[in-house]
Amino acid sequence: MAELKPTFLASEPDPGVLRKLAVAEQIALETVIALAILNLACSFLPLAQQLEATNWRLMSGEAVLLALMSALGLLLLEPRRSQRMQWTSGSLAAAVLLLSGIVVAARVLHPMPGSAAPISSLSQRFWLLTTHISLPTACGFALLGLSMLFLRTHSRAGVLAADLSTCVLAFVVLVCASEQISDMSHVFGPATDTARSFQTAVCLLLLAGVTFSYRARNGLLSIFLGRGTGSRLARALSPILLMLPYLREWGRAHFIGDKRMPPPYSTAILATLAVMVSSALLLYLARRINSMEVEIHSLSLRDELTGLYNLRGFRLLAEQALRRANRSSHPFSVLFVDLDDLKQVNDQFGHFVGSQCLGETAEILRTVFREADVLGRIGGDEFAVAGEFTESGMALAVGRLEKIIAGWNMGPERSIPLSLSIGAVTSSAGSHETLDTLLKSADRAMYEHKRRKKNLAGEIVQP
Repeated sequence: MAELKPTFLASEPDPGVLRKLAVAEQIALETVIALAILNLACSFLPLAQQLEATNWRLMSGEAVLLALMSALGLLLLEPRRSQRMQWTSGSLAAAVLLLSGIVVAARVLHPMPGSAAPISSLSQRFWLLTTHISLPTACGFALLGLSMLFLRTHSRAGVLAADLSTCVLAFVVLVCASEQISDMSHVFGPATDTARSFQTAVCLLLLAGVTFSYRARNGLLSIFLGRGTGSRLARALSPILLMLPYLREWGRAHFIGDKRMPPPYSTAILATLAVMVSSALLLYLARRINSMEVEIHSLSLRDELTGLYNLRGFRLLAEQALRRANRSSHPFSVLFVDLDDLKQVNDQFGHFVGSQCLGETAEILRTVFREADVLGRIGGDEFAVAGEFTESGMALAVGRLEKIIAGWNMGPERSIPLSLSIGAVTSSAGSHETLDTLLKSADRAMYEHKRRKKNLAGEIVQP
């Protein structure tokens, strides 16, 4: 018997994904706090000079402060927190935005020492206070603070601003992270002297990931958390689409810089690999979309409980079968089946038992009739079968159906016997009767069978 499946909206968040995401967010924020405290502790120890000598740069004091405030603000932003903690989170987000905004303004509006433009001693001192944190990092923290301020808004303008700031934040953080990885791997040449440590890039990347996951619970980014097939595809393909451009650039720099292969060949190889990967993704999406179309079409024509065709599907396919029979001058039969006393079964034993009886009836019908025949559940307790049967052939099928039901009811575990009222009608070759006419005739025959059974039961009960 087909299982009952709960109805859900494809846009609803998947509870399993939300649980995994909550754990990942907690780990990411705790990692940021641990890194910031560890860098702060190392800066007061003699170990700091040894690390600087090995070009392992610690986080600056400004970066530690911004990372700690951002992590605490995101921790206090969870829905289960009190209103006071929510306000505290908003205050920390505003402080992150203000401090990083000051750094951005100082780096943009005040020229660097040694430039051609004249600068005052006050401007020079103010600029020197901001040199411990790079401009991209300051922009990333500024966007992080802005996104945190909009995370809990529900107005249309607030949701749009939150989505926009989060997307821009993702862009800036990916630029910073890819630059850091390129510098550390020396793929594109010697490392550049930036004012950003590896730990700062990791903290910014983790904080941006948590902000992105918070924002994905609402708005445009919620497609990544949905229960539908589109959301599952987005979650499966996004890591591939995210890493593919970086892998291509790494491969291009490696092959061209290696000098072992002429640049035209390396470019051709990388371009061909990109085409093959893109084609594989395209084929995967095409196959998934085709299977989804088949599934949607099947769901629109089939009864979810029994797996047989519903009324719409039965009428559509039975009409086609009837037209084929008329063109071939073959006889055509319609069987109408009613599951007796289904309401009493539901009232006495519950709807689950009633659903089980419906599923068993559908299973018996599939056993008796051929795959070419059209089987449908066309009402709550009503079934129909249509196919190219002669009158004698339909009579044999009805006899076999009644025999299987009798054997089914004699099973040792049967506490509720199945009882079916059956009516059949056969159109002669070339009669051109409509499907509605045949269904009505079979329905009348079924009620006549039901009436005879009741009369027979009454005669048996009488002394």
